[in-house]
Amino acid sequence: MPAPLLFVVSGLTLYVGAAVAVGLFDSIGAPAVGWWRIVLSALVLLAWRRPWRRRWTRRQLAWAAAFGVALSAMNVVFYVGIDHLPLGVAVALEFCGPVAVAAITGRGWAERGAILVAAGGVVLLAGVTLESDLPRQDVLVGLAAIGAAAVCWAGYIVLGKRVAGAGTGLDSLAVGMAAGALVFAPAFGHTVDDVVLDPRMLLFLLVVAVCSSVVPYVLDQLVLRRVGTAAFSVLTALLPATAVVVGAVVLRQIPTWPELAGLALVSGAIAMTARARV
Repeated sequence: MPAPLLFVVSGLTLYVGAAVAVGLFDSIGAPAVGWWRIVLSALVLLAWRRPWRRRWTRRQLAWAAAFGVALSAMNVVFYVGIDHLPLGVAVALEFCGPVAVAAITGRGWAERGAILVAAGGVVLLAGVTLESDLPRQDVLVGLAAIGAAAVCWAGYIVLGKRVAGAGTGLDSLAVGMAAGALVFAPAFGHTVDDVVLDPRMLLFLLVVAVCSSVVPYVLDQLVLRRVGTAAFSVLTALLPATAVVVGAVVLRQIPTWPELAGLALVSGAIAMTARARV
């Protein structure tokens, strides 16, 4: 399978998992679904990687834990966002986090220009969403949650570079997810009885965890081995469009033309920052 097509499969899997998660929000709440995604992903990765076999320094463990807490927080608030906003719009707005990191850390004109292009997309998407038929309270909560998710994603990228520099890879991801699950357990641990005693819900949550965390990460590693980080970065510009397709097909969230224009601007900003790293 060609690497770009493999990347598209990864994106589709990621957002199909998110679409499945939406169907569980009425049962235990969107934030709790986000927490369960981390819990079950951590269990899968811990069973697979068995990171305790590696020698860890306190510094490595601390960075892995911080990385995992940022990832967990991003998941929790992202699910709050897609509980109130269309999936494609939420994904596009969340990408402002990575674009901002590239703009702040980059030195070329492309990075600086990308933040302006992304800002135009955000203004368009937020304006269209505010004027849509969605309840205004839902829109405001959704925009605030996605804004928080974008900030968490930016932190996740910065911390991820630290973790990657330690050379622990998937083992750090497993440790980090376990740490994130524990940190948020006091807030969402009360849902354990509801989930464990309902095999059907537990199965769907496992599908969410595997589709949205485990499979995309593994496929992304395969793509990186084939095309390298530069081409991979450019491919990330496809993700907002992928989310729109999944939202339209699975959730019947048909985007308007102004929304598509905003999505195109954000995707263009992603491509600009990626090109700057080539």
